[in-house]
Amino acid sequence: MADVEEVEVVVAHQARATLRVGEVFLKIDADQANTDVEVEAMALAPIPTPEVLWRNPPVLALAALPGSALGRLGEPSTASSAAWAAAGAAVRLLHDAPLPPRPGRSVEEIGAELDAECAWLLTNGVLPADVVTRNRAVAGAALRPWTPVFTHGDLQITHVFVHGDVITGVIDWSEAAQGDALYDLATLTLGHEERLGDVLSGYGTDVDLDVIRAWWSLRSLRGIRWLVEHGFDPAAPGCEIDVLRSRM
Repeated sequence: MADVEEVEVVVAHQARATLRVGEVFLKIDADQANTDVEVEAMALAPIPTPEVLWRNPPVLALAALPGSALGRLGEPSTASSAAWAAAGAAVRLLHDAPLPPRPGRSVEEIGAELDAECAWLLTNGVLPADVVTRNRAVAGAALRPWTPVFTHGDLQITHVFVHGDVITGVIDWSEAAQGDALYDLATLTLGHEERLGDVLSGYGTDVDLDVIRAWWSLRSLRGIRWLVEHGFDPAAPGCEIDVLRSRM
């Protein structure tokens, strides 16, 4: 590898770290099963993904994607409506693809985890009881039977790269599995619900908006403890706690 000016720490916490060295991303994961899932999912996905340059456990080297992320949680997205629609079209291609081998979690497992996280939020006084109770009620609409599709599983807007109005690739596939299509759509638009119409115009089919709203609440409730324990701030403006308060 040629000399580079610096090594950029993209993300680092107890579970994994990602470094950028020039045009190469180095992903270091404590659990190589996550990397196995990621490599397999990228090979199966019918949409652009980073090129795998090499793998030497615990490190996975990926080529950088052109363009920039669709946006960031807590910040206004400068991407065009066409770019958001293109993201919706890419998600539809993924959901129409043959199922990946990894099964997702059951409705019962997700519900049990959600109840445990709500109890933690209340016990530790992280949120007012009425915010937790209201959002737990909203989240219940997501806990219903669904037809499994090929889901990315963590389709945050920082994981979708665009150049102009074109999707150049989607990163971070370690959560890919059979799952609910509306979970991916909700994750992509979390904190950016004003962009949901653009995404759905590209996705091209009717969806249950109440279920997408339910996943916004569920993902936020379920994620706060993990974020706090891994050094992130769910109370930052526009992030998970604001998403929950907006449901009141």
